[in-house]
Amino acid sequence: MCSHYQAEKRRKLIEKHFGIQLPPSWEPPPGGLHIYPTQMAPFIRRPPERESGDEAVPDFELAEGHFGLLPGFAKEAKYGLQTYNARTETVGELASFKHAWAKPRHCIVPCEAIYEPDWRTGKFIPTRFTAANDETLGVAGLWSPWKNPETSEWELSFTMLTINADAHPHFRLMHRPDPKRPPEMQDKRMVVILPEAQYGEWLDAPPERSMDFMVQFPAERLAMTAEAVPPKEPKAKLARATKAPPEEPTLF
Repeated sequence: MCSHYQAEKRRKLIEKHFGIQLPPSWEPPPGGLHIYPTQMAPFIRRPPERESGDEAVPDFELAEGHFGLLPGFAKEAKYGLQTYNARTETVGELASFKHAWAKPRHCIVPCEAIYEPDWRTGKFIPTRFTAANDETLGVAGLWSPWKNPETSEWELSFTMLTINADAHPHFRLMHRPDPKRPPEMQDKRMVVILPEAQYGEWLDAPPERSMDFMVQFPAERLAMTAEAVPPKEPKAKLARATKAPPEEPTLF
């Protein structure tokens, strides 16, 4: 599970990895860049206009949405507290995710770091994961448009996909162990980190190929550091609405 990460703030790396020319006015998300469920953060997707065949449309688009997928039936953004991660074992079945999975609305969440809790000492120790080469971590995700019932405005949302990590050298050590389960069946989780060479393939993959990308990222390509993190910023400072035209009359 990943409920806390650092959004990529390094303009040069975003432009390098995704071929995006960010406007001079672009700024990374507020809140000290520490992103928690329901907060607004950037993600990468294919521009909707790309299907028109216009060669002037770029291959990638940086959009902004709520961290926590909001299906059409969600009544408020707080629903994202339940949907910031999607388990690949059930993503195609659960009402919250199955529409985005079937569409498929694939996206990539650019992260500078991912945080997980280490309980091996019996106490919670925040642990920071970064790329060993200090590059961007591109996490596979799903996105969805959502019409805010309070404002009638269209907003975006996204979730990170997770897989079992019981055998991963790093992530099997994270999270509080379940005493009722044997060590090899703890169902520890990790987000799906994509190799850069697969970014375009993931965004274009049809539903029947989506599971091909759900594999563990090599431990040797990650750096793992225990560290304290700053407290959450007041949510009032973090809320930013993202308007988006509907792709269709309804989500279902």
